[in-house]
Amino acid sequence: MIDPHLPINSSRENKASSMSGYLMLLVFLAVLAAIILAVFSLTSVGSSPGAVLGMFAFIIPAFAAEVLIAAGFYMIQPNQAAAITLFGSYRGTDRTAGLRWVWPWMAKRKISVRANNVVSEKLKVNDLRGNPIEIATNVVWRVADTAQALYDVDDYKAFVNVQIEAAVRSIGSRYAYDDVEDAEITLRGSHEQVNAELRTELIARLQVAGITVDECGLTHLAYAPEIAGAMLRRQQAEAVIAARRKLVEGAVSMVEMALSQLSEKNVVELDDERRAAMVSNLMVVLCGERDTQPVVNTGTLYQ
Repeated sequence: MIDPHLPINSSRENKASSMSGYLMLLVFLAVLAAIILAVFSLTSVGSSPGAVLGMFAFIIPAFAAEVLIAAGFYMIQPNQAAAITLFGSYRGTDRTAGLRWVWPWMAKRKISVRANNVVSEKLKVNDLRGNPIEIATNVVWRVADTAQALYDVDDYKAFVNVQIEAAVRSIGSRYAYDDVEDAEITLRGSHEQVNAELRTELIARLQVAGITVDECGLTHLAYAPEIAGAMLRRQQAEAVIAARRKLVEGAVSMVEMALSQLSEKNVVELDDERRAAMVSNLMVVLCGERDTQPVVNTGTLYQ
């Protein structure tokens, strides 16, 4: 079954048939030494016309061989590769660092397989709730398949930049910026999950170009300037409500504990009305923002 993410004529990297350049360098030097020796012997010692013709018959092919050998040398740096083609047909990729050699009629196209770091521009996207936000990401990518990167897309670096922008827009619109009330996945609160999903989507998008993503993460996340002030006030209000809710929960727990211990230890007998008054006083004391001023009641609740 054909993968729908890959083109029908998708390329696949394979190992090129190349030779060590150092071995061919020794051959080059040996032939060069033989040519020099032949020229020296030809000029220093008188020879018959037949010997001269024989010497030229050796020198000319040897010189042509030197030119061919010299044209086949190429150098590969660490974390670099060279794609080899023969008359437009891909013949393999050489990843061996150092001095290398192939037949001179085979074309060599070098490509870096080092890690690349890209910080995208700030993009304005509408989140899941329609709020405009600004979002940017940092992506570390590298070429995994040199044949796909060179021959399946026109410009793999430009392709990476476009796909990063598309993936960031997709992730930004898939989740809400923030949510206090519901325990849902948000861009601001679920960094690890959002970054993992962004990496998965980027790998799927860049598979056609033979690119893999080592890591990625959001570097900028904020509301758009036109709603930043209003959303800041909303966040502050939600924070106050959440704090109040937590304070009330704690106060209720403390009042329940106080009434329970008073009843268990028979400190005082409280009817429903006194119990309600005590609960009211404790809630005011525990939930109030100001220091309480004690009031001594010298009478009864029924006066």
